[in-house]
Amino acid sequence: MKVIIDASNVAHFGKENDSSPKLANILSAVKALEDKGHDFVIMADASLKHEIDDKEKYVHLLDEEAIEEVPAGNNADHFILELAEEENAKILSNDLFREFNDEFKDIQSRRLPFSFDGEKITIGESKKPKKDKNILQHICNDILLSIENKRWEIYKGKEGIEFSPLNIAKESIIRMDKSQQDGVGNKIEGLFSKLPMFDKVMDMVEDVETSAPYVIFVLVHPKDYKEAVKSAGNISVTIADRLRLDKRPLIAVRNDLFMKPGTFELNILYSDEVEEEAPFNVEIKINSHDEVFIKKNSRNIASTVAGRMGSWKFPFVAVKPDIILEKPGEFETYLDKNEKYGKKEDK
Repeated sequence: MKVIIDASNVAHFGKENDSSPKLANILSAVKALEDKGHDFVIMADASLKHEIDDKEKYVHLLDEEAIEEVPAGNNADHFILELAEEENAKILSNDLFREFNDEFKDIQSRRLPFSFDGEKITIGESKKPKKDKNILQHICNDILLSIENKRWEIYKGKEGIEFSPLNIAKESIIRMDKSQQDGVGNKIEGLFSKLPMFDKVMDMVEDVETSAPYVIFVLVHPKDYKEAVKSAGNISVTIADRLRLDKRPLIAVRNDLFMKPGTFELNILYSDEVEEEAPFNVEIKINSHDEVFIKKNSRNIASTVAGRMGSWKFPFVAVKPDIILEKPGEFETYLDKNEKYGKKEDK
């Protein structure tokens, strides 16, 4: 293990108002780390050489480069934190570095606290790294943004509406018939006017009426999935009846990691806009801390992507550990072309 000794903090431990920082504290820390076989560097604020109790010995250690000083013009705490991040090192210090929490992630997982009993130092354990509670959402965001950058339309609604079969039916009707006109003709025209190539569609009304005109992707939290599926048939019948559709819309319920329990969103597409296959498969490189969790949720990630881009089949999601990604919450995502995409249309 690599350790940076915060020399000023260690030397000041137990210092009283009329006393000086102790060089013996630093030397005690050095011995403890050596006994444990750890690699270390002693990093001190430049002002410490003017305050330390044994100035002659301290300056000798500086001359021998056994102790290193923070370069002039640098904030000592910031420099130590930056060095620890670059070297993936721990920091022996009782300083909590609170003012740098926004810049440096999870400082307390790097910090080794300590105490003294006389001249003997006891080095504690650093806190376990904090996990990113929203890593699933962050991964999905990253994937969907990459897909959008390839000029695919992505449904972005994340606010969530209170979940109930009734609310799903109501919201679907409102979105599918914004005109809110009384009368069958106006309702149907309001629906079809939202479709691409409106004039051509209106010329083909008879053909359209023989198939399901819409696919409604109901995006729900996994806890609400079973209830949504159970109610899908009644929701479809209600929508078709209220909008006087000859064919019922298809209801596709999808687990969506952006939804909180008890909420839903709707991605409503004309049936011809729905893709049979996802155009891309996904590879996720992940740190060892989150690997098991992400693998367990890989299907929910695939469901979220499919529901928001509008494809029947889920993309294949491969989760691979990567030792370069060391901290909790670190990940990288990559899109691979799905070789199955488009083959059906080419036949």
